[in-house]
Amino acid sequence: MKRPARAKRIGPLQRAMREEWLLGVSLATSLIFAVAGERLFDRLDNPLWLALIFAWLFGVVAVSALAVARHADHLAEYLGEPYGTLVMTLSVTAIEVVSISAVMLHGENNPTLVRDTLFAIVMIILGGMVGVSLLAGGLRHREQHYNLQGANAYLTVIIPLALFSLSLPNFTVTTPGPTLSLAQQAFLVLVSIGLYGTFLAIQTGRHRGYFTLGEEDAGREHASVHAGRPLVWHSAFLLAYILPVVFLAEQLANPIDYLIETLRFPQALGGVIIAMLVATPEAIGATRAAVANKVQRSVNIFLGSVLSTIGLTVPIMLGISYVTDHEVHLGLESANQLLLAVTLAVSLVTFASGRTNILQGAVHVVLFAAYVMLIFEA
Repeated sequence: MKRPARAKRIGPLQRAMREEWLLGVSLATSLIFAVAGERLFDRLDNPLWLALIFAWLFGVVAVSALAVARHADHLAEYLGEPYGTLVMTLSVTAIEVVSISAVMLHGENNPTLVRDTLFAIVMIILGGMVGVSLLAGGLRHREQHYNLQGANAYLTVIIPLALFSLSLPNFTVTTPGPTLSLAQQAFLVLVSIGLYGTFLAIQTGRHRGYFTLGEEDAGREHASVHAGRPLVWHSAFLLAYILPVVFLAEQLANPIDYLIETLRFPQALGGVIIAMLVATPEAIGATRAAVANKVQRSVNIFLGSVLSTIGLTVPIMLGISYVTDHEVHLGLESANQLLLAVTLAVSLVTFASGRTNILQGAVHVVLFAAYVMLIFEA
């Protein structure tokens, strides 16, 4: 009688290739555009070719961003809250800064790109992402609980920074248009970095408990689930996926510029595309957490993402605009300015009780729908 054949053991390298094949796709795409990028972009006047190139680049950058979020999520299991969520938000912020810089510095100067991207991220997250997460969690669990002090800490910093960045430029008279003078920009940079640094100090130090909720603060206890994947494994692959995104984001700037500058699509479309790239991984993570009745993690993800976008992206982009002499218009137009104020006010009400339900989710989805309408019908 023959003994059953033993299962073939898979080595670490084979296992990595099998599980991380998307990294190969990302690197191969980078190589193709590095070698033949100019020839590929020469045919953008063909609508089908334009759609193909855009879908190709957008898809590869998007799945790379999802892979970044996946490894950041595993790191969150090891590190526990709030460190795990902090890793995810900082990783996505890095992708965001690279993408905005690539599009802003490519082709004709688009002074509203930074503003449009920031506003798009705020509306996608505080509108669509919060709405879908609360709806999904509420439908399954009726009512969910989170740490009220943590949510209040986020909003305490988000509200003034959002208004300083996106509304204040419309009311200053030192410079013409929705811009800030050099002194005002310096003040905004210092305030943004200072408040974000202060927030990190309380989030990771003396008030860490504000950002956890009982059973959700057990990340280290679940590290055994990923015992076969050491911390360095996920850290290395997180960085490995981010690196091609740096190059591919610059390539994606070509079809985006063609849509806006040649085909005359709405200027805000560039910001929306970048915002979709950087917000999608976090949206998936926040929704999954809400469905699993871990709404505290959802709150940390979406409010932490908005805070890092405003607290870090604004200073970095203002610094890049100063060094490269690219003008940046931060002030929102009147309709969007009102929508921002309403969204911040509704968010303040939503996260004022420590409990969430489907009604709050529905209101946030409506706010996001209003944002989408105003892109095309301002």
